[in-house]
Formats: sequence, C-alpha cells, structure tokens
Amino acid sequence: MTFSNSSNSYTYIRLTVDEEEPSELVAEDGRIAKPGTRPPYFGMTGTQLNIWVTVACTTAMTLFGYDQGVFGGIIVTSNFLETMGNPNPNLQGTIVSLYDIGCFLGAMSAFVVGENLGRKKTFMIGVVIMSIGAILQTCSYSVAQMIVARLITGLGNGMNTATAPVWQSETSKPTWRGKLVVFEMIMNIAGFSLSNWMTYGFSFLKGSVAWRFPIAFQLVFSVILLSTIPWLPESPRWLLAHGYEEEGVNVLVALEGNGVTAKDDLIVDQKEEILEAVKIEKETAPSWSDIFRGNTGDTGMVQRLLLGAGTQWMQQLVGINVTSYYLPLVLQNSVGLSNNLARLLAACNSVSYLIFSFAGLILIERAGRRKLMMWGAAGQFVCYAFISGLLSHADDSQRGAKYGAGATAFFFLYYVFFGICWQGVPWLYPTEINSLSMRTKGAALGTASNWISNYVVVQITPVGIANLGWRFYLIWMVFNAAFVPLIWLIYPETSNRHLEDIDRLYRENRSMILVYRNKEATQVQRPQRFIDATQERIAKARQRIPGSDIECDDL
Repeated sequence: MTFSNSSNSYTYIRLTVDEEEPSELVAEDGRIAKPGTRPPYFGMTGTQLNIWVTVACTTAMTLFGYDQGVFGGIIVTSNFLETMGNPNPNLQGTIVSLYDIGCFLGAMSAFVVGENLGRKKTFMIGVVIMSIGAILQTCSYSVAQMIVARLITGLGNGMNTATAPVWQSETSKPTWRGKLVVFEMIMNIAGFSLSNWMTYGFSFLKGSVAWRFPIAFQLVFSVILLSTIPWLPESPRWLLAHGYEEEGVNVLVALEGNGVTAKDDLIVDQKEEILEAVKIEKETAPSWSDIFRGNTGDTGMVQRLLLGAGTQWMQQLVGINVTSYYLPLVLQNSVGLSNNLARLLAACNSVSYLIFSFAGLILIERAGRRKLMMWGAAGQFVCYAFISGLLSHADDSQRGAKYGAGATAFFFLYYVFFGICWQGVPWLYPTEINSLSMRTKGAALGTASNWISNYVVVQITPVGIANLGWRFYLIWMVFNAAFVPLIWLIYPETSNRHLEDIDRLYRENRSMILVYRNKEATQVQRPQRFIDATQERIAKARQRIPGSDIECDDL
C-alpha cells in the first residue's frame, strides 16, 4: 500500500507475516521512516478526502448564510434596539450593511494576497479574523462597537467566501465540481434557515440573550473550520502553478484514490493539462496595469473577469438581499404583519427555500449555468411584478389583508426560483470562467463585486421601503427582466467542462463577445473535440510511460 506526503512516497512493509498492520514505512529511495510516521490526511484518499474538503468549504458557506440571516431577526428585537439607542431606518441600514463593506475589503485582500499565500493559508486567516469579529459583536454595547465588530467579521467572511469556492473547484473532479459548489450554497441556505429559527426561538426570551446568543453561535462554525482546514491538502492546481510539482502530483494522487500512482495515465493527464495551461498563461498573461489600461491584446481575459464579476452583481440586483437581511422587516412594514407572525413566516420561508434549493443539485449540470440563470431571472421578474401589484392595494380597508397574503405567497415563490437557479451559479461561475492564473483574482473580484453591491442593496432597503412603499419592488422587477436577454447574448456555458477547456475556448476565439451563435460556447455537454484532445494526451503519456494501462474515465 502506498501513500505520499509533501516530500516522499512511502510503502507499508510487514516485518512478520502475523502482523495485521504494517510496522514500518519505507520511502521510494529505500530510507526507513521515523517511528510514529503517519500517512498524510489521516490516511484518507479519494472520496473520503474529497468529502472532508467539502466539509470545510461547506461549513464556511453555512456560516456565511447564518450571518446573512441572523441580523434580519436581531434588527427587530426590542432589547437590541434599546441597547443601540433605537436607531432610525438610516442607521439600521448602516449597522447591517457595513458588514458587507468588511466583506468587500476581505474579498479584495484575498484578491491581493490570496494567490501568493495559497488557498489554505488565506482560508485560515479569514476564519481567525471572523471569529474575533463574532466575539466583539457578542460583547457590543453601542452602535460604534457593533459597527467595528461587524466590519471585522465581514473582513474574515470576505476572505472565506473568496477562497472556499476556488479551493473546492480546484480539488474536485469536473463531473462533481458544479454539484459540490451548489451543495455549498444549499448549506448556505441551511445556515440562513438556522439563523431565522434561532432568532425566532430566542425572541421569546427577555434581555440581551435574545440577540447575543444568536450572534455568538457563529463560533461553533469557527471551531469546525479550525479543526479541519489545517490537515487538508492544498489545491493541486495552485501547487503546480507555483512550482511545487511533486507536492501537486501527490495531492492529485491522494484526491483520486483508488490505488492510483503518480505514473498512472489519469494523474499524468491531469498534471500535464494543468501545466500546459500554466505555461500558456505565463507566456500570455498581461500585468494588472495592462488589464486596467485595456492593453492585453486579448479581449477574452478582460471579458472573463467582467463576466465572473457580473454574475455576482446580478445576484444582488435580482433582489435577494432585499428580503434575506430584512424579511421580517419587509413583512412588518410592507405587508403589515405583526412582529411575531413576520418572524415565524420568515423562518418557515427559509425551510421552503432550503427544500427547493436541492433541485439545483440535479439541474446544475443537466440544464447548465445559462439556462438556470435565465429561467430564474424570468421567474423572479414575475414574482416581483405580482408583489408590486398586490402591495399597491394592501392599504385597501376591506381586502388589504388578502392582498398582503398574496404578496407574501409571491415572496415565498421568489425564494423557490432563487434557491433553484441563482443561489449557486454566481459563486461557481467566476471560478470556472477565469483562467488558472486569474482564477483567484477573478473569484476574489467576483466576491468583492457581490459584497459592494450587497452593501448598496442592504443600505437602501429600509429607506426604500419607508419612502417608496410598493414602488420599491419595481426596481428589482426591472433588473430581473433585463438579465434574461443579457445572459443569453454574452454568457458562455461552463458546465461539464474541464477548467482548462474554457481557457482553450477563449484562446481560439479571442474576439468572442456575443456567444449565442457559438454552439461550443453554449451547449451543455462537453464539446467532443475537447474529449478527443484528452484522449490524445493520454495516448502520448502512455507511450512515454511503459506499463501504464489505467484509462481515464473522467472525460
């Protein structure tokens, strides 16, 4: 039995035929490992190891969802409002939304240093910073303290959310990549749902525990992350791109499992595919100053950055955080429900949201990224159209309650469309559309775009509801309507592709902006010529490595 660490491959040998476990480890060069040497990753490989990477990334996204929902219940808690001096709608929006500025700064810091530090180190730093922020929030007694604490918490969360999807994507097989990232976002909804039920349950308690405990509960997720990230593997793509070839191959072997070695066709092909992409990117990648001046000689690189960031902008402009952060407030002020009923319906809605989001796991590869985003935007447009129309009659003294109930039903339906179609794709797309050398920067830029637009939406929502009433929801109706043709025209499909396939598509179509007429750019299944290229690489590798006979099934 063989396993690898960062410097050696070891093989178990038995000293006696009666021993049930190997008693020594022998390196490939014949050296005996020190007593007590353990295999890396606690001996886990293949599916087991992939599961634990997913546990870490999923926990980060669950924490992200919990943070999104927790203040929706806290901002209508009487003790919190009294402690903070009964802030007006403007100040309420500032307290809630400055968290998003912290997330923006965290994503930009990942943008600047993430590629040099690697996925794991960036992730760990983010978790530590976020934990400090959660402690400070729990101990806050003034608006100033709470704002500083939320900025710090956001800084850590921004780093986490810019890093976790990249790490997950770069350690996943192509056939699992989309499902795993979507599953992360489903657990994001689970965190959101948990926070809604948490704040609803604690709303029946007196005193500051009604809001301090729900905030402190974030630390449970931090403990899980600090217990898992340190022993998990670094991204093999990052290792290979930064010259750690042996370590990168060892991680590929560990992630594949099934007894493969560094000389098997499957591993050789993965390694060469990544190294080929790295070589091309090093030869052609422009500097950031060239990108900002538009002197790249390659419209595809700039376009891919904008497309990735654009999905994150659109996710906010379809109107999700009008309700994610403020649904109890929306149901109270727009629909006219009581505080208790608004909280209860928000919690029930979060469960419906979570249940329907599992459909995204089935559809993410079958329907593809483009169709999901277009279907979702069309459905959300209809929901906001009905919400606006029904709320415009909610003041009717005789039938206002019925109109309010109808609007509430469409808020629920909106979450169904968003959970299935829009929850996961904007977090997956920036990691898929950008090249290897730009993937960390592209994901961080996309996440930063998400948070800065999130800040704008969260800041204006209390004021918008107070001043515009039902007309406020027309804004989000228009955005959803506009995104359907935009996606159809310019967004290429990335489902069922190797990450390097997208690089090749843009290298061969340097001036491609409109994609709707390009079959290879829009079809859901992987183009056949990319499959043929993979088989050709395997054949060449087999000629160079005699005795290698494992076929590559993951095409």
